[in-house]
Amino acid sequence: MSLRIYGNRQLKTLPGKETRPTSARVREAVFNIWQGEITGCRWLDLCAGTGSMGAEALCRGASLVVGIEQSSRACATIQENWQQVANAEQELRVLRGDIVQQLKTLTGKQFDRIYFDPPYASGLYQPVLEAIAHYQLLDPSGEIAVEHASQGWTPPEIPDWEVCREKLYGNTSLTFYRIRSEGSGADKGDEEQYNS
Repeated sequence: MSLRIYGNRQLKTLPGKETRPTSARVREAVFNIWQGEITGCRWLDLCAGTGSMGAEALCRGASLVVGIEQSSRACATIQENWQQVANAEQELRVLRGDIVQQLKTLTGKQFDRIYFDPPYASGLYQPVLEAIAHYQLLDPSGEIAVEHASQGWTPPEIPDWEVCREKLYGNTSLTFYRIRSEGSGADKGDEEQYNS
């Protein structure tokens, strides 16, 4: 099996249900929202699956892409997919293992854009977002996009972060976080602007 990304490039996928690639619609939406922010950015792909989001970031000029994935088969596929689309100036790294443990190994690094797409019923949302905040992995001007089911999901509250955008795509939703800047308490006007 394969899937197509930016520039009509083909990526390998894993057979069966071991990974669930982000749908083309959601993938396109994320890169439209972050248009103009990807070139030269440092991208972190969490629960990377087949690596389609990281591959898309590489195709659009990210300088660094790091992926974390539990499955060793998936990690091999990610590595292959990313090497296929990366150029010599781009840095890529695939980390295998428990996501919270692997986040700790990134202490001292910061990322401009983080994409987090765990199995929806995994219970990973709160501990992973707390770990990102604890290890200060999000650049002060960066954003995190969290993919989740549209029904029955409450955004975890993370100290000093705010939800800056929420988008709905059928059964899938995206919630975007950023670090709250001084005096930027999101009032009703902000929420309406981001939800429109």
